Amino acid sequence: MKYKEEILEGFFIKRYKRFFVDLKIDNKIVTAYCPNTGSLLGLLKDGSKVLVAKVENPNAKLKFRLEAIKDFKTFVGINTLLPNDIVFNAIKEKKILQEIKGELKKEVKYGKNSRVDIFANHPNGDTYIEVKSVTLSRKRNLAEFPDAVTSRGSKHLVELSNMSKKGSNCILIYLIQRNDVDRFSIAKDLDNEYYKNSLIAKKNGVKFRAFKCNVSVEGIDIISEINIDED
Repeated sequence: MKYKEEILEGFFIKRYKRFFVDLKIDNKIVTAYCPNTGSLLGLLKDGSKVLVAKVENPNAKLKFRLEAIKDFKTFVGINTLLPNDIVFNAIKEKKILQEIKGELKKEVKYGKNSRVDIFANHPNGDTYIEVKSVTLSRKRNLAEFPDAVTSRGSKHLVELSNMSKKGSNCILIYLIQRNDVDRFSIAKDLDNEYYKNSLIAKKNGVKFRAFKCNVSVEGIDIISEINIDED
């Protein structure tokens, strides 16, 4: 998926108030929006190279948006607003999950006051797909999720688990916004409750899939599916 806005390169200085970061672009310090509520564990290093979108909306309070941070030699996409569209388009174009049948829709209500990221309606059975953005890599070749406690993530696991028990096809996709990994695992030391809920969901028939991406100044593209470590 190509970025829709002009992408600039710069350097990370600091993050504060969760949604704000200071960056250096062309030797000027600017404040940019950080579209990620996670901890971004391991990525917030002073002086790291960044990719920044130049916001075109004239009414926007901040004229820049952080899109990626370089971790050693690899750009890591941090924008959590993009993965749903990346996965939706990849399924629609039959690049992944070719077995999914039916009309694709986004943000469909289900469960107890929840919305599923992607829904496929089909006479032979509906499919519910949740997408999680992954940035964390603490060990070589290994991606992990979550990077902090996520009660919202646990809620989605419970919702998918309940739908799966009712007979629906349920899939949780971990979209890894970096290309330097070939395995994925749940970071149970960071959120043991999420880990336990993932085991319950798996037992109830929820399918877990992980795909890694290449992140560059041009955009973000899914490269391939990677293995998920068995618990």
